[in-house]
Order: sequence, then structure tokens, then C-alpha cells
Amino acid sequence: MTKISDIIVVGGGIGGLATALSIVQRTGKSVAVLEQAPEFGEVGAGIQLGANALFVLDQLGVKEEIAKVSVFPKRLVLKDVYSAKELAVLDLTEGFQEHFKQPYVVLHRSDLHRVLFEACKKHGRIKFMNDEIIQTVEQTNGQATVTNQKGETYSAEAIIGADGLKSKVRKLFSNDEPICSEYVAYRGTIPIEEITAKGDVAMDDVIMWIGPNLHLVQYPVRRGELYNQVVVFKTYDYKPEGDWGTPEEMTQRFEGAHPLVERALEFISTQFRSPMFDRLPLENWTEGNVTLLGDAAHPMLQYLAQGGAQALEDAYVIGEALETEATYNEAFKKYQAERQPRSAMVQTSARKWGEIIHAEDDITVLLRNTIFGNHKATNYEVADHLYNYFNVRKNEVKA
Repeated sequence: MTKISDIIVVGGGIGGLATALSIVQRTGKSVAVLEQAPEFGEVGAGIQLGANALFVLDQLGVKEEIAKVSVFPKRLVLKDVYSAKELAVLDLTEGFQEHFKQPYVVLHRSDLHRVLFEACKKHGRIKFMNDEIIQTVEQTNGQATVTNQKGETYSAEAIIGADGLKSKVRKLFSNDEPICSEYVAYRGTIPIEEITAKGDVAMDDVIMWIGPNLHLVQYPVRRGELYNQVVVFKTYDYKPEGDWGTPEEMTQRFEGAHPLVERALEFISTQFRSPMFDRLPLENWTEGNVTLLGDAAHPMLQYLAQGGAQALEDAYVIGEALETEATYNEAFKKYQAERQPRSAMVQTSARKWGEIIHAEDDITVLLRNTIFGNHKATNYEVADHLYNYFNVRKNEVKA
């Protein structure tokens, strides 16, 4: 058994790296980040970051670097997938930033990960280890240990499981399994020249085309050099195993969509199919000197674009708790007491928002569109529950 650091973070994704950075900056403790991939990096496509996420990146000292590779959209737009009618708009310009104290950005996940990784590398107290597929976690005599796929065991004073939807660390707290929504996503980015050559591309907006049991999201990333697209639809052929949600079904599901949507589907890579899962909120994810973070603690559906933001919120709060509390267990309990209700609310809200945007019966659609139609683009209070977290939290602390 080898002690490799004060704290082990299992998982080197966005949440894991942000957590390592937060801890080292606030406490000076040493952190080892154990990543199962052969090298550190992030797959996927675009990511949306609201004001709550930007607050954390600002506090971590990486906001300026993030801005260099981001796009600052002017609007969030919900459109009808068949008529192209704008159903609702949220203005993201000066009023948004004044209300929430931070901007809204979109960028490539790999750019976000790279900036966090480079920031972590500047700290000598963060160690990176690859090809570490953690199988088990144990605690004995005040020491926490992990064992990898080779049977090698590492110890530390505390362990934070940031190992995603299929977390092995989570098994300390629950035997639950991920829940399939029966929706599937196809996502990817293309050079901006390819899609702008076709015309009718909104470079200043994040657009979500919505329809019965389906949607399409579009926005530019990487300083406007790439265009990100995500197609999501519910399959009519779900089976726990096997081939469902195929590219052929995608074509069928979007039949009759607006010509701009049909054209967008021509650019969708069908190589990377992502079935969409979440889990039910977990009441407890802390025991002794072990806790969970990000998708390991509260995986959620993507409809509110809050998965990454919630992991960043976790990273900030756990670093703060470790700075102020005397023991790991006290810090982890304090962190969980704040984060569990917050993340559970966002998890359940994401499910509800999915039901709203994917509504299929005429009465529900009419009611939804009427409510959307009465919404003003600068009515920012509707998003306070997502983006105003740290501003409200700061006021509560002062009180």
C-alpha cells in the first residue's frame, strides 16, 4: 500500500480537475487525480456554462483563459422544430450579466478541460496518474484506500469520487443503477465554414429546436471556428440491450421538420451515439473520509445544460469546506448538507424541463407555448434558481 497524497480524487474530468484545483488553492493539501483513460483529455463536443459556472471559474483564476476559447452568445432561443417560430428568448447581453454578475458562454468541452488541466499542472501539489481503473474503495484506521484493475492499492487521508455516471466509488453508498430515459443523443462539431456555406446559421444565438419527443441544439464554439450540434430524440424501439435509437430512426423521427433542421441533420456525425441516463437523487453520499462529486453524486439529464455547472459548484463548495472545517468528515458533511438539496433540485428540474420541451399532446403544447409567449427576453428571474446560486448564497452568509 502506497500513500500517494493527502487526498485522492478518482476521475480526471472537468469536475475532478476543478476539485483538485479548488482544494490546492484553498488548503495547500496535496491531491492525486486518478484517471482511467491513457491520457488526460476530454471527449465530446460543446458545453454551455451559465453564470453559476462562470463564478467558479472566476474564483479558480481561469475565467480569463476560458474567455479566450469561448463564444459569448447574445440569446438563448427556443424554436418550434416544424415552423421555426421563436417560442421563447432569453437575452444574454448586458442585462443578463448585470443581473447574474457573470456572463453566459459556450465552448468546446476539450477547451474547458485543457484550461483546467493546465492550471492544475502549475501546482506542484497535484499529481496525475493515468490508466487507473478504480475497482474498490475502503476505509480503515483513518486511512482511505483505492484498489485499481491491477490489484495495486493506494492510500490517502481522504477520497473524493468524481468518476462519473458509472461511478465505482458510489457503490459505497448505493447499489442503484443508472436510469435510461429512452432518449439518445448524437453530437459533434464541424468546421464553421462547412455549415455557413449553406447559409442561415445564427452565429450569435444558442438555438434549441423543440418538438414532440425530440430536439436539436446548435451554437458556435472555439471562438466561432466550430459549430456544435446535438440531436436528441426518444426512441420508439427501446430495449435494455441491443440496437435502438439508430441514425435511421433519427431520420424518421425528424421527418417533416423545418428545412433548416433537415439541413442541419446532414452534418450530424452518427458515429457517436449516446444513450441518455440519470439517477434518482441520492440522500447520502458521504461516509467517513469519502465523498462523491459531480455525476458520481448527482448525474442528471442534459436539458438544462447544468451537469458540468453542478460539478463546478461542487468543486468550489468542497474546497471551501475543507478550508474551514477541522476534519475531513466534518468538511464532507458540510459540503453534502449544502450540495445535496441543491443538486437534487436541479436533477428533478432537468427531468421536468425535458417533459415540457418534448411535450406531444396538443393541449400541453398549447399551454406551454402560451406561457412561453408571455415571457419577456429580459425576465431573468425565471432563471434565478439556476444561475443566481452564488449571489443568493453570498447574501445568506452575510445575513
